[in-house]
Amino acid sequence: MKFFLILFSVLLMGNAHTEEVTLNTSGLTLNANLEKADNWPKGPTLLITHGTLSHNKSELITALQELFLENEVSSLAINLSLGLDNRHGPYDCTTPHTHKHEDALLEIGHWLDWLKKQGSQQVILLGHSRGGNQTAWFAAEQDDPAIKKVVLVAPQTWSPEYAAKGYEKRYAKPLAPILKKAQSLVTDGKPGTPMAHTDFIYCKESTATANAFVSYYAPEPRKDTPYLLPKISKPVLVFAGTEDQVVKELDKILAPMAEDRTIEIEVMDGADHSFRDLYAEDLVERVVEFIGE
Repeated sequence: MKFFLILFSVLLMGNAHTEEVTLNTSGLTLNANLEKADNWPKGPTLLITHGTLSHNKSELITALQELFLENEVSSLAINLSLGLDNRHGPYDCTTPHTHKHEDALLEIGHWLDWLKKQGSQQVILLGHSRGGNQTAWFAAEQDDPAIKKVVLVAPQTWSPEYAAKGYEKRYAKPLAPILKKAQSLVTDGKPGTPMAHTDFIYCKESTATANAFVSYYAPEPRKDTPYLLPKISKPVLVFAGTEDQVVKELDKILAPMAEDRTIEIEVMDGADHSFRDLYAEDLVERVVEFIGE
């Protein structure tokens, strides 16, 4: 019996630093996973944003939070609501898409305010993939003194040509007619009109509102992370994997910025888009160094 009491105490201690937190805004409950180091909230805290239609318990985000905690760095991994109340887990493609790419900026802002209310004044923004672009977009437009640095892990690159080519490759149909239909609905004052049987992001034969479709597919230079980087006033560290098949040749695209010291770039030879296992460990080690620089 004594053994089980000790084991139970150890388990409690092991979870003492982990907490799901929520906040309510615009009629939605947002949730996030908080990992508190011993110096919380006075020490640095990473505000982590996940990638497309993903969530804060994905393999990469979970690994990063665990590794940061081992290095005595607190982190808050948020779940973007994607228009859903108290969302958990990956987005279900059968659920109609009403969310917009730029919604993330508002939610990152809400969580930054929450961290400041807890007493945190050393926030490092970190985003992966699409979340990397959304993080960069937020940092470019919100020069909050609580934000000390920005870390972008394989952040999204984008162009109208790239979007059209990717759509046609994935769904064997042109993007232009569908986008034109969505734009017409928005122009006619019907942005919330559901477009059924519409291929959207990773979801085949899904339903998306006209507003959502325009947000993700219409021309917008700020969806391209390299466009945003010169506009961020805080130090920026970008990670690129040489085997990344989602965000390709990021190291080459950003090389001129790294040379003129607009940003710091860390190229990981052999890493793919997910930075698994030892790559995650190396990534965290470099971020901890970056925080301390």
